[in-house]
Amino acid sequence: MALIEGCKHELEITIPVEEVEKESEKVAEDVRAKAKLPGFRPGKVPLSMIRQRYGSTIRQEALDNLLPKFFRKRIEEEHLHVVSSFSVKDLEFEAGKPVKFKAEFEVAPEVELGEYRGISVPYAQPEVTDEDVNERLEALRKRKADYANLDPRPAEMGDVVVVDLHSVSGLEGEPMHAHDLQVELGSPETLPDFNDHLVGLTPGDEANITVTYPEEYAQERLAGKIVEFHVDVKQLQRKELPELNDEFAKDLGDFQTLDELKETIRNNTLREREMAVQRQAKEAIAEKLADTHTFPVPEAFIDRQIDLYVERFLSEHAAQGMDPKKIPVNREKVKEAMRDRAIKEIKTTLLLEKVADTESIVTTKDEVDAEVQRFAKQEREPVAAVRRRFEENGTLGRIAHAIRTEKTLNFLFEHARKEAPAEPEAGESAE
Repeated sequence: MALIEGCKHELEITIPVEEVEKESEKVAEDVRAKAKLPGFRPGKVPLSMIRQRYGSTIRQEALDNLLPKFFRKRIEEEHLHVVSSFSVKDLEFEAGKPVKFKAEFEVAPEVELGEYRGISVPYAQPEVTDEDVNERLEALRKRKADYANLDPRPAEMGDVVVVDLHSVSGLEGEPMHAHDLQVELGSPETLPDFNDHLVGLTPGDEANITVTYPEEYAQERLAGKIVEFHVDVKQLQRKELPELNDEFAKDLGDFQTLDELKETIRNNTLREREMAVQRQAKEAIAEKLADTHTFPVPEAFIDRQIDLYVERFLSEHAAQGMDPKKIPVNREKVKEAMRDRAIKEIKTTLLLEKVADTESIVTTKDEVDAEVQRFAKQEREPVAAVRRRFEENGTLGRIAHAIRTEKTLNFLFEHARKEAPAEPEAGESAE
């Protein structure tokens, strides 16, 4: 076996002449069984005539059968982990002689694991202040707000305007529709253009308004767009917030006092922030792991990763109402632009698998069962039906892999060297 470059290898393979003749005979018999020639019953055409008339077909079909068979036989003998299809070079096929050819293919890379314990990573234990708790409480108050209808008059800042809204232009795909949308004028969550256009309108009024969405807007379909909407003003309301007291806490759930609610909010917020900063730390660890290990990545792996990017891109646009078949995608340009990212993600995956193997980190049946049960409960489906579907479409294997990857990242985080984040230099934002 010869190494060509990276993970690409080459094998010289010889197929004995008796195997070639045996396969050619078999193919010729198959062709004769199907051949329909004048003057002969099916299956009774002389083989000499079959070979003369269908010689090129017999030759090609015999090769199509023999080459993969002897390629598989050879890689089993060599104990190779082949990860791509093979291409044929320098094919020699002459009557009465062995077939010779060179097979080019890619094998999985040999991953030599270097240092992976004690990776240094910036990390600071998060804190939750009274102000943080109060902000969460205020958000809960807003969610529990009552809305009192107001008599018709021109809308003012502070009013809640109930509108039907339909996009007229500026959006690709299906138009956007919203019915009984509550727009709180002057709220931090309300875009300035809505404030400017809706103030002064009275229930019963209709208008076309233009709204400019910021580039970082949460809904990707609207981000950075200038959209014209037709607005039908239906109602004015006043937002009335409940008082913060023990009754408010009891109304939210299993709380007896406001202090109990505050403590739960504090604990939940701390847990959320811990998960967020730990996720950042794990991503940094994974990135360092990939940066400190050098090995070739098979082109076949890169192609599969690019295919995933393209599928994800099309799925996201399909979810926004666009027809994936009408979205032009230049796969080669995507590969060129995303190649470095794909290589890093593949290296990270291979390294995490190597760490898991080295440290005997595995996914248990109970862990997979718990995830299947969680999904079944969420979707309100029988657990057995969900499990059967997941087994059939491969989701069960992906769940097991995801659990093992997360356990490996947890292991690396536990054994990482956590350092205080660097202080921002003068003039730099701390955010």
